[in-house]
Amino acid sequence: MNLDEKIEIVKEILKDKKVAVGFSGGADSTLIAYLSSKVSSDTLAITIDNHLMPTDFIKHTQEAANLFKIKHEIIDINFYADADFLDNAPDRCYTCRNLMYSQIEAKAHEKGFDFICDGNNISDLVSDRPGILITYAKEFETPLIEAKLTSKEIHEYLNKNSIPYSRSTTCLATRIPTNTKITKEKIERISYCEDYILNNTKCEIVKVRDFGNAYVCEVDDVSELTKDDKFKQINNELKDKGFNELSLNQTSIDDNEEITINYNEGSFRYQLPFTINIEDTRKFVLETEDENENEIITENICIKKSGLIEGNNFESYGNSLYAFMEILPKIRRNI
Repeated sequence: MNLDEKIEIVKEILKDKKVAVGFSGGADSTLIAYLSSKVSSDTLAITIDNHLMPTDFIKHTQEAANLFKIKHEIIDINFYADADFLDNAPDRCYTCRNLMYSQIEAKAHEKGFDFICDGNNISDLVSDRPGILITYAKEFETPLIEAKLTSKEIHEYLNKNSIPYSRSTTCLATRIPTNTKITKEKIERISYCEDYILNNTKCEIVKVRDFGNAYVCEVDDVSELTKDDKFKQINNELKDKGFNELSLNQTSIDDNEEITINYNEGSFRYQLPFTINIEDTRKFVLETEDENENEIITENICIKKSGLIEGNNFESYGNSLYAFMEILPKIRRNI
């Protein structure tokens, strides 16, 4: 399928429904909100203000909702009052999404919206994002996954149609290593440092990862930090905020994620960055041939507990990629 065909699938899914969407103003939820504003009977964008998002996060969501002429609800949740979240365990994204989606679900039902969706796309399913299990548990709709839209395709469509969206919508708590306590002071320091870099460069995406006395800076345009003594200027500013050591990730952030598989003579392999819950996955992959506890075997695909997906007897790369994308939403990962 080409991009236009995939967009038409999303429109058909949303058409004439009362659509509530978890709305961050990022590319994915913006695409759903925009398309829904064109084809649904009513659209409600629901934004969670957890006090952990980049500066002007709420302002950007309000501007987008006004532009699309859709309803907008903002729900305030004080994540600093949640002890489990502050402990910052490896399953933090699961905990976070559970808190937010419960509120989104309740608000949608309160306002009379029966079709609740989020902006997960097919690229998200090959990343280490355990929060997807909450999407499944809450039975939120996932139009972008159904249409097999990748992040790269979504950005292409938004840019081609001059639809504005924010490129910085990730929670600042993700900048702190797991098993390290989250505090308001850490979040405020990260926020200040990221804003300083954004305001003093032409970068659109900035992440300052906090490792105590040291930090790692990641941006979408590394050249912006390595010219005209800019790196020295930034280093001096961030040192004033308590960071003693500076590291720059020299690989630019790329949010144009797509899916490519290792294909050769009718077969493919793909190693997912997590292990798979075989028992739960088997409930959704119905055409299995055995009850092996370490793998699921279908006619053309083998799903291994290790996260390795193998396929055989495909006529082309395109056919194998399509089959891989078909199986991804059926996979239930371990946390």
